[in-house]
Amino acid sequence: MHFLQLLFRASSAALLLVLCLQLGTNKAQENTGRKVIKMEVQMPRRANASEEITVKMNVKTELRECMVITSYLRSNITIEGPFNYRFTACLCKNIPRNFYWNFHINETAKIVAVAHVTAQLGICPNDEAVVPLEPKYIYTIGTITVG
Repeated sequence: MHFLQLLFRASSAALLLVLCLQLGTNKAQENTGRKVIKMEVQMPRRANASEEITVKMNVKTELRECMVITSYLRSNITIEGPFNYRFTACLCKNIPRNFYWNFHINETAKIVAVAHVTAQLGICPNDEAVVPLEPKYIYTIGTITVG
């Protein structure tokens, strides 16, 4: 009987050890996920009527592979000129991209800055680019108050 008790104790300890190792492995796997796209946008919060402002977008990736991205701005009001420019570029791991829009603003506006992963040839070297399953879009919203 004493032998069976010893066997059960060892099995409980072994089961506990396996469980701890499994939980530790799962937690480690969760923390290694790479971000497909990271984006930082700088835009003023306030502007004067007819003032030229600059919006800067910095885009980077943690993926090892390159991808084609298109970056653009949208607004709840009509804004003419460079505001409507779309930039398409090859985004690779250690080569972040910066995009700039200089435009005049006459009234308060909500601005949406968008980076979109696309499948387009002739952008990345040797057309070696991936299109990740998710996310294909990343965006941020800001308000510029004209006063």
